[in-house]
Amino acid sequence: MSKLSFETLLDAGVHFGHLKRKWNPAMAPYIFEEKKGIHIIDLNKTLLHLDHACAAMKQIAKSGKKVLFVATKKQAKEIVAERVAAVNMPYVTERWSGGMLTNFQTTRKSIRKMTLIDKMKSDGTWDTLNKREKLFKSRQREKLEKTFGSIADMTRQPAAIFIVDILKEHIALAEARRLNIPTFAMVDTNSNPKLVDFPIPANDDATKSITLILDEICGAIREGLEDRKNLKANDKDGSDEQATQTQEPEVVAIETPAQATAEASAEASVEAPAEAPAEVKTKKATKPKAAAKAKGTPTKADKNKEAEVNTAEASSEEPAEESTQTPE
Repeated sequence: MSKLSFETLLDAGVHFGHLKRKWNPAMAPYIFEEKKGIHIIDLNKTLLHLDHACAAMKQIAKSGKKVLFVATKKQAKEIVAERVAAVNMPYVTERWSGGMLTNFQTTRKSIRKMTLIDKMKSDGTWDTLNKREKLFKSRQREKLEKTFGSIADMTRQPAAIFIVDILKEHIALAEARRLNIPTFAMVDTNSNPKLVDFPIPANDDATKSITLILDEICGAIREGLEDRKNLKANDKDGSDEQATQTQEPEVVAIETPAQATAEASAEASVEAPAEAPAEVKTKKATKPKAAAKAKGTPTKADKNKEAEVNTAEASSEEPAEESTQTPE
């Protein structure tokens, strides 16, 4: 809920609207009454819609996205620049250049030109330019800074846009609606609240009213950013705890020599009976093979040896017969 009270809104003049003849019929649900030709805004609905807008802004800031603030009218320029710069959000307080959102690539090119000129001054190439070129570059830099200086850090399209006076900033509103960007706006009695996603019925001409509403919106953004920092810190703490748990050494069971010998003997006793029958079978299988080799048929070498023995015996018998025949 908003910290604002009914009395603070009355003191700031948030309830004052425009003349009756300038009103927009779509603002009828937000008008309390007409007094002296001027419409009075219902502050109860202002508080209600302001709470909804602050809750949405807090969620956007908590997600780490950017919100673009647009206010080019004199009453709101300085207020927006001071409040929004403190929250580190982009803002536009000078002329809204057409296509700043729909043609965002061209906008980024203009920002790059500005950064290139700054780089020239830092790396020493600025000194090599002549006087006329330096004057041209410096004027170009001032012009780009005036238009795009506050959105130089916006590298992508914003997640939401906050507008003060949607009648004056109708181009910015049309571009945001075309790109389906959520819109927040201070809506007076002369404007159409149906064009805005989160309308805040309030006086958009008084500086006190603008200051009051912007302080609440910036406060919600600040709370969202703080919540984001706390979440990151908690995540880091959790990851550190997990890392320390994983780095703890595991307990390894060490076997003693007595246990190792007992286990080895048990394994041997279990394996021995199974291995013995296999060895017996192999021995029985090898014996018939050896017997077969012993009883095997004679080879060619054996036959040759037998033939040599027979011839030697025959030659020894022939001289004996001759010796027996000579005495006759």
